[in-house]
Amino acid sequence: MIQMKSEQQILQEGLQILLAHMEPSEVARFWAACNLRGGNYLKLKDELFAQESVDSVYSKILDFQSSVKEA
Repeated sequence: MIQMKSEQQILQEGLQILLAHMEPSEVARFWAACNLRGGNYLKLKDELFAQESVDSVYSKILDFQSSVKEA
């Protein structure tokens, strides 16, 4: 049986992919440029970061910056 991912799971996976390849500020600009979800960035941000803490986001930023320096 094929299980479908929920919209929330897909959004989180997409966010992880974007953050793995782009600076967080660029991801935010991308969302704004695409006018995702009718332009309600604050609601989308709350959904995407619902499982995140400030510490976990900060850690991901540091990891991203390290990976960029190594590349």
